[in-house]
Amino acid sequence: MSHTWGDFQAVVQLSAGLNVAILSFVDISLPAIKERRRTFAKAQQELDMHRSAPGKVTSAAQLEHDCQVEEMNEKLYLLWQQSLAFSNEEDSLIHYTGILGFLGAALSLVLLWYSAQCYDDVISVTGKTVIGLSFCSLIGAFVINFMTASQAGVYTKKCNQIRQEMHQTLGIATAPTPGASPAPATHTDAASAETPSAEN
Repeated sequence: MSHTWGDFQAVVQLSAGLNVAILSFVDISLPAIKERRRTFAKAQQELDMHRSAPGKVTSAAQLEHDCQVEEMNEKLYLLWQQSLAFSNEEDSLIHYTGILGFLGAALSLVLLWYSAQCYDDVISVTGKTVIGLSFCSLIGAFVINFMTASQAGVYTKKCNQIRQEMHQTLGIATAPTPGASPAPATHTDAASAETPSAEN
């Protein structure tokens, strides 16, 4: 039994509607991206509080505290380095979602117009294939955002593990006493490289 373009028009309408709404897919990854960056910034803030905490009673206790702080700083810095390449790709992945949405929507709208013009014409295998391709942008956008959210979640979990270890080793961070002299850092501030622009 042969099928006409009219028989597939509902499928084309579905494709067009989903592709127009494809930008909502960023809601899958954006919260995870924001949480990862917030967690890194929070960890660095807590570490800075420990670094600028008032001096210990004895020099030995102070030296031990400083070594523990730098050990946590080293772990946070190494994790930040691991996530740096991924951090640079986050905004690009969201941008690619928009591109896929635009291409998918354009193709779907063209197919929708064509199906209206050729409503009673028999649809060929090529036509069915093109309709199937119009759904590929949806699959691509979903995979991109799902993988981004998953990877961001992995780094957030690792960062929270470092924070938990920091709390167990150094205690809960408190605001530094006014006038206290902070100890010099040995590494570049890991969280300073995280820009808040991705939250826009």
